Amino acid sequence: MKMREEEKNQSSQWKNFFKKRWVFPAIYLACAALLISGIVWYQSSVGDNLADQTKDQNKTNEEATGKDEQPVIEVNTNFENVAMPVLNEDEVKYVTEFFDPNASREAQEAALIVDGDTYRPNLGVDIAMNDGSAFEVLAALSGDVTAVRQDALLGNVIEIDHGEGVKTVYQSIRDIEVSVGDKVKQGDTLAISSTSQLNKEAKNHVHFEIRKNNIALNPISFFGQPLTAIQDYDSEAQAEGNEEAADQEDATNEETNQQEDESSEETTDQDDKDNETSGTNTDEDSSETNADADNNLEQ
Repeated sequence: MKMREEEKNQSSQWKNFFKKRWVFPAIYLACAALLISGIVWYQSSVGDNLADQTKDQNKTNEEATGKDEQPVIEVNTNFENVAMPVLNEDEVKYVTEFFDPNASREAQEAALIVDGDTYRPNLGVDIAMNDGSAFEVLAALSGDVTAVRQDALLGNVIEIDHGEGVKTVYQSIRDIEVSVGDKVKQGDTLAISSTSQLNKEAKNHVHFEIRKNNIALNPISFFGQPLTAIQDYDSEAQAEGNEEAADQEDATNEETNQQEDESSEETTDQDDKDNETSGTNTDEDSSETNADADNNLEQ
């Protein structure tokens, strides 16, 4: 009897306990906390295992290759702006500018290079230090070195390809520091400025050209402009201008030769006249001498 009464009392106590409002919410919260804790523990355990596996894999790769793998960052050179091939723009000057067919006659004459009896239009710009000293010649754009030539007339040559038919040319240089196949970055030192037989009047300088599809463009128009400005440039229009420049060069040389021929003819005519005058004077002197001799004989 007592056992039954105790069981009834315990059952009654449990019923009273579960009748309280906070009991079931508390049980639910406890179950939820246990469930969340289990999920977090499982994810943490899986994450640690994956991290350990990744470290082991990286270590294996490093041992196989013998060096750490560094992330490769590709730089799009199309976003580079064309720079002057010098360290400090404020310390240099243009000795000879680009021959522009649309420029004034005075500007065109100033852009002609005198090569003996021949006048050549300048297809780039000649840059020199204000004090005339030598200076480092830098890459105006990043690219691949496609040509390095020893040239006594031009003062040695470096050509760098920038894609899409664009290349830069550096002449009148010495102490070249690059070779064919090298990849250079904008601002890398290529050589030291020097002189050339073609343009002796420029003295120590660098001759710099920008070409699109092998057609010379005015570098001054593109300094500070993005590479895409050259790639998108209509080189055919510039080609027509270069043909006009060539025609004007021929006309200038023809005019010079004509003036020289006329001067030579005038000199020859003058020499003939002088010879005729000299001959006449000689004849007169001879006649007078003969007359004096005859007079002496008669006496």
